[in-house]
Amino acid sequence: GWCPLSPAGAQTTQLLVDPPWTPAVLWDRVTLTCQGSGTPNATTWYTGRRRWWLEGHDQFFVTTTGTYKCHRPGSGLSPTVSVLNDSLVLQFPAQALLEGDTVTLRCRV
Repeated sequence: GWCPLSPAGAQTTQLLVDPPWTPAVLWDRVTLTCQGSGTPNATTWYTGRRRWWLEGHDQFFVTTTGTYKCHRPGSGLSPTVSVLNDSLVLQFPAQALLEGDTVTLRCRV
């Protein structure tokens, strides 16, 4: 499933992570999807501080570690997502959580 990294119903650009775990790890075969009320298929992708893909598709398969964000005309810039390649990772669900929620953690090697 897809999980937004910003609250549900927000009118801003969201960066969805599949599989829906944070931090994302390269060996999970991560796909990022840029979603928002702005213009579809006019996404600008950023890695680190560098703009690297103009007027591109709204989804891509990650092949390099780093930080990613996207921009859609009309709904703005997404939050940043980090993709790691660590050998030991403690992950939690990539969704908005509230105090008192039960959370499943994953320790991955």
